Amino acid sequence: MGTRLRRAFAAALPIMLGYVSIGIPCGILESQVGMAPWMCLVMSYVYYTGAGQFMIPNLWMAGTPLLSIIASTSFVNTRQILYSAAFSPYFGNENPLLSFFFAASVTDESFGVNLDRFEHDETWDGATATMVNYLSCSSWAFSNFAGALVGEALDVPTNLAAFAMTAIFVCLLVARDFSPRVTAVVLVAGVSVYLCKMLGLGGASILVGALAGVAVGVAMRGRGDAA
Repeated sequence: MGTRLRRAFAAALPIMLGYVSIGIPCGILESQVGMAPWMCLVMSYVYYTGAGQFMIPNLWMAGTPLLSIIASTSFVNTRQILYSAAFSPYFGNENPLLSFFFAASVTDESFGVNLDRFEHDETWDGATATMVNYLSCSSWAFSNFAGALVGEALDVPTNLAAFAMTAIFVCLLVARDFSPRVTAVVLVAGVSVYLCKMLGLGGASILVGALAGVAVGVAMRGRGDAA
């Protein structure tokens, strides 16, 4: 248990540090719409999504109807279904309850870290991967909590969070070995998001980019190209 936790912590640490820089501004933003710190903490565990949690207070302050907020945040995060499905080959012999908690806690960043470990480390297992997810989740949740506690007293522009979130993806990306499959996935996903933004599709661009990247990765893997 101790060794597994240490390995999970080492893998999750870059994500955890990045989530601090994003979670605090998110908590500040949430406090501006009247959310108490404990609400931010609970929501971060129950509805664990950075993009969604930034969208909710922004849409609320804009006067968006509740059903529209629910539909918008749900649509943006449908890509998580793809992320969880991508791990199914590695969880075939795992406890179903463990598989459930893992699938419920996958994010963009933990997806990249855990998939890389599963593909390159034969000793990486479902329990360790799940620890990575929840260590990351805890960092995000308590950063939201801290941000809500200080509220407007902490003079941190919330638009810096966009840069911080991008920086996390860049760090995870450059740490990978750029095989032909990885390169193709990155290029296709990036171009897809850019084109969708140019066409004014907004939040749908993330889903389209994820779908396009996953499709290319699966197709190339099927031809035997190792990552």
